Amino acid sequence: MAKKTATVTTPASVAIPPAVVRTMIVCVSGELSQVLDSTRNLHRHLGVTGTSCARFWASPALYPWQRRQLIDLRKTAAGPRYCAGGPIRLLDLAGMRHGAYVGATVRHAHWARVVAGTKAATAWPAFLQRHLSDPTAYPLDVATAEFHRQPRVQAMRMHNAATYGPGRLDVGDLEMFQAGASAYANYHALWALCTDAFLTAGGDRLQPASAFFADRITYLEQAARHLDSLDEDQRLFAVDLQA
Repeated sequence: MAKKTATVTTPASVAIPPAVVRTMIVCVSGELSQVLDSTRNLHRHLGVTGTSCARFWASPALYPWQRRQLIDLRKTAAGPRYCAGGPIRLLDLAGMRHGAYVGATVRHAHWARVVAGTKAATAWPAFLQRHLSDPTAYPLDVATAEFHRQPRVQAMRMHNAATYGPGRLDVGDLEMFQAGASAYANYHALWALCTDAFLTAGGDRLQPASAFFADRITYLEQAARHLDSLDEDQRLFAVDLQA
């Protein structure tokens, strides 16, 4: 009798949902910062495709003669003046971090009221990972529908549907919201300074290994430590990346 051969089914590989990188902080030299200020030719000089992003706060103690050292300094009617970058000593990084922390604390309290009574939900990266691992068996529209059917996500989306302006809640922040008020506030405080990715003066690119919150934490820890190690004369430049 012929011997039967066992059939071994190899499980589909588990895909890793990539981190979304929209904004990057770049360490640049003094000479290069002047070129960027006049040409914005980022691909030629930095190897990235995008535009300058006026997201840094200029120091409130800035002297008029120091303004030319900042990239794309903007005038504002009230509050901090924004720029796309400049020497660390002329940027109000402490103010940015504190402002982001306070704003996130208020936002988390608001989120807690919106989702009160709902169970913890599975964050979007888990659904995306399942889709990427087997797109045929688990199409993107099915993944999206199942994510949206969760009561906590429905509460957030219903709030957004009835809200206009800054009071809307980002469902992409669900995993961070559910980590607690302190984690959410600290996340945004660090993100305000490091954003989605960080390009060092040596050309090393730091960014999260995946879309999951755990990998975002690892990235922010590394980027924040690198930022703290920089000399106050190091120039930073914020870039909005293009897909």
